Amino acid sequence: MTLGLLDALKVLELGDSVASAFCGKLLADMGADVVTVEPPEGGRIRRLPPYYEGVPGSERSHLQQ
Repeated sequence: MTLGLLDALKVLELGDSVASAFCGKLLADMGADVVTVEPPEGGRIRRLPPYYEGVPGSERSHLQQ
């Protein structure tokens, strides 16, 4: 569900931390078009535990959800 307050805003997320990912999520939830730029191997946050069902993997980190 988006609130639509920031529908006209485009955001380029360049950070590689939990704080920048959370900020991007908040802005997207308010309607902004958020583009996240990551290195080819994926952002560092994708490899941080805890993992879904305890199995490590680049798409299984709870922090990226």
